[in-house]
Amino acid sequence: MNVQRSEWSDRQQIHDVVLRYCRGIDRLDFDLVRSAYHPDGVDHHTGFEGTLDEYIAWVEPKLRARRGGTMHIVGNHLVELLGDTAISETYGTSVHWGEPADDPRVNFTSGVRFIDHMEWRDGRWAIAERWATREWTRSDAGRLMPKEGAGPSGSRDGDDPLIRLQRKLNGTGAGA
Repeated sequence: MNVQRSEWSDRQQIHDVVLRYCRGIDRLDFDLVRSAYHPDGVDHHTGFEGTLDEYIAWVEPKLRARRGGTMHIVGNHLVELLGDTAISETYGTSVHWGEPADDPRVNFTSGVRFIDHMEWRDGRWAIAERWATREWTRSDAGRLMPKEGAGPSGSRDGDDPLIRLQRKLNGTGAGA
């Protein structure tokens, strides 16, 4: 596949890497999370440092055990292009919820920055190394309440509205 590169397309592709990671984590789609990294990628999170495979093995059971969810909301995103490498800094908010509802280790919101060493390899941008810095954390224990009425709800399985729409429109159910 011959990919045309420009400064604009490089920046957009790097931004898409960040968004793919967030969607993958929030929807428990670890193939999508994996696609945001190069196979030899390294990750540094609060309580974890290691390879991509080690990161997936560490984070997946934690997220599945919560039986609630996460929502990663990204804001400021700045990319410093350096040829076939780049520095990407993304500010965001990471919301976590689950059971028990009064447990602050399960129900919290953090201000985060993803500081990514991105590399262009094999025709794609992906994370070579990531530092997920936690700038602040607030407990949401006991603060969440149920929806006020019937309507669409997100889920971390094949019943999520996104997955249903993907199946309907492209027949695959696959992510971005």
